[in-house]
Amino acid sequence: MTGRWLVLADDLTGAADCAIAFGRRGREAAVIWGDAAIVGPDQPTVLSYDADSRGLSAEDAARRHARLLARLLEPDRMLFKKIDSTLRGQPAAETAAAIAAMKSRAGSAFGVFAPAFPAMGRTTIDGRVYVNGRPLEEAEVWHRDHTYACADLAEVLVSAGIRAETIPLSTVRGDLATALARVAALGDIVAVCDAETEDDLDRVARASLSGAPLTFFIGSAGLAHALAAIDTGQPAEAVRFAPSMRGTLIVVGSLAAVSRAAARKLAKGGSVTHLSVAPETLLGDPAGRAALAARIAEVTASGGDMLVEIEMNAAPDMSLGPRLVQGLADALEAVAPQIGAFAATGGETAAALLTRFGVSGIRLVDEIEPGVSLGLTLGQLSIPVATKAGAFGDADSLLRIGARLRAVRTEGSFT
Repeated sequence: MTGRWLVLADDLTGAADCAIAFGRRGREAAVIWGDAAIVGPDQPTVLSYDADSRGLSAEDAARRHARLLARLLEPDRMLFKKIDSTLRGQPAAETAAAIAAMKSRAGSAFGVFAPAFPAMGRTTIDGRVYVNGRPLEEAEVWHRDHTYACADLAEVLVSAGIRAETIPLSTVRGDLATALARVAALGDIVAVCDAETEDDLDRVARASLSGAPLTFFIGSAGLAHALAAIDTGQPAEAVRFAPSMRGTLIVVGSLAAVSRAAARKLAKGGSVTHLSVAPETLLGDPAGRAALAARIAEVTASGGDMLVEIEMNAAPDMSLGPRLVQGLADALEAVAPQIGAFAATGGETAAALLTRFGVSGIRLVDEIEPGVSLGLTLGQLSIPVATKAGAFGDADSLLRIGARLRAVRTEGSFT
């Protein structure tokens, strides 16, 4: 083990919630995107990159991953291919690109695939994904957005020409090391590991970490935390920054019901100023966008916290999502100097706004709750930031995020 990792994800929140597994244990960890990914001695020991490939076709996602792996996968880094725990995007095609990259480096490749995230209700039984004990195919997120015909992980991988073998829960809790060694000996194959609890993921991590350089990992933050708990390294220096009395900007762009419920509860609590923005404003109302920016700057510059929510009706036009996010980013670009901290739900929303603010990465320091990463922005703006996947958390998540960011920004410390 070298203690150096490359996490390659298809969106920003996923890149962050895997890397924070190492960052919260004192490791130097950062997530970056765009042109910030320059390899070299100054990069953190845990480098997480947002490939921004969730919305791409299988072919385009695979090509993007191949280019990034050729650029970022240094010889002494272990590879963690982060996928969405509910199989959104193109995890099979991206895993195929990872296999090709590992084969070019070591002559053969062995993937350990464990997408379970028990803290968020995601488990894997008999090689299939479940959400809160029910098949993924019955979940809200699957009905709204899915790529594959079913949530059978071996079938998903086969769709991209990947050989796979399922490791059942009884074997995960038995002689897993022997089972993994047998599958790895077949060459260029992925072992799909069942996992129902965090202890199961710990077993997967312990049994597979010794397999370098052939072994790479495919999963979500659950597996990342299990690996980080074992792969201890040198602690990083404490992250310090100047305290700020400017307020926090919280943006909700995700369609997930849990994020919308959290926004309603935060707004009702009275600790923030709440603005609900109509799609029409973001798509074609320059005066409305200017008024939005002016109101946010007025509130945050005086120390108040602001919640901005993109309005969505009962049957939203999913194709408008990227345009709405970019419209909001255009509107808020000038606000950046007036905010003391930032939070967003949804990786696309967070990435678009932070990029427009001149941010090219996040130094990850702590985790507010499972799936909610906390860190300091890198680039032209240096402020505390929290990112949350839209479908993670509960109705109180934004209350907790707002309170933590308020304490961090006013104290100038993450402790």
